[in-house]
Amino acid sequence: MSASSPDPAAQPLYARVHASLARQGMMQHLGVRLLTVAPGQVSLALPYSERVTQQQQGFHGGAMGALADIAGGYAGLTVAPEGMEVTTVEYKINFLSAFQGGELHAHGRVVKAGKRLIITSAEVEHVAPDGKRSPCAVMQQTLVPVPKTYE
Repeated sequence: MSASSPDPAAQPLYARVHASLARQGMMQHLGVRLLTVAPGQVSLALPYSERVTQQQQGFHGGAMGALADIAGGYAGLTVAPEGMEVTTVEYKINFLSAFQGGELHAHGRVVKAGKRLIITSAEVEHVAPDGKRSPCAVMQQTLVPVPKTYE
């Protein structure tokens, strides 16, 4: 999971998200990479592999949902107070198209950040090996800030 954040001012946010993502066994197993971090925004990538397919060899909806959930969640983390993490209360996702090969990119953003709830959205796009980008899924999510319980 390596990438660099293009905005030097976002480096502490990048480090915060990167450290949290590195602790997620499922995301490690699936090969998720952190692409960009900015206040209220996070982008992640999920490469195509046999770990993320359904029976017809397309990306599994569960993998798409997990990627969108994590992108939205980490966008929310960038606006959560220091010493807090976020956890998903609910999300709703619409799958737009199925794809094989390439990778998925999820772009999470904060819609509204409150003290008790953070509302986010995420767009998932398929990036084909030739670079062509196509919409794959859209998600809306509700997060709740919770105390960080690890060092």
